Amino acid sequence: MVKKLNKVIIVSGGMDSVTLLHKIVQDFGAGNIYALTLNYGQRHAKEIECATWQCAQLGVNHLVVDITSISPLLKGSALTDDVAVPEGHYEDENMKMTVVPNRNMIFLSLAIAYAVSVGANEVYYGAHTGDHAIYPDCRPIFVERMNAAAEVANYEAVKVVTPFDTFDKGDIVVLGTELGVPYEHTWTCYKGQEKACGKCGACTERLEAFGKAGRTDPIDYEV
Repeated sequence: MVKKLNKVIIVSGGMDSVTLLHKIVQDFGAGNIYALTLNYGQRHAKEIECATWQCAQLGVNHLVVDITSISPLLKGSALTDDVAVPEGHYEDENMKMTVVPNRNMIFLSLAIAYAVSVGANEVYYGAHTGDHAIYPDCRPIFVERMNAAAEVANYEAVKVVTPFDTFDKGDIVVLGTELGVPYEHTWTCYKGQEKACGKCGACTERLEAFGKAGRTDPIDYEV
């Protein structure tokens, strides 16, 4: 039996998924990677633009799928609804307003279907330890259970892989620096303004990560 080398990766255009994209391209080759970006009605499209740029530069197969029709099912989050984006650190209680209901289960289900259709045996996404405090669908127990389902949901098993599950965001920047990731073409801020706000949880953690890695973040901030 021919071993399946194709891999599917969920690429949002943020620094975590982009770093992971560069890592698996290095490991498996661009021709074996199928990147999936989902437009689910999020507050802005800047991340999608970054995902498209990164995939084009790497020569990776890239599919952007519009699933905005499900946005009425994803209400109550500051990322998908008319709710003010909270400011502060990821571990602050108010950051729960940025949780999109069941997002990663939806995304992974679609990515697993895509994997079956392109003959891929693995689906990658960039969950890391910094997400655990606020996002249930990034925690190891969720990945474990989702992976168990992925292995039996189709005639051919698909594995959910989270290489950053022991990394914090600073570790990701260190790895990305080694890989030469162009972070100026990533977007992390929850707001869709011309410049990153520098105050929301995503910006706060990103700036801390670059500080830990001893690097200057190449994107512009309002503050």
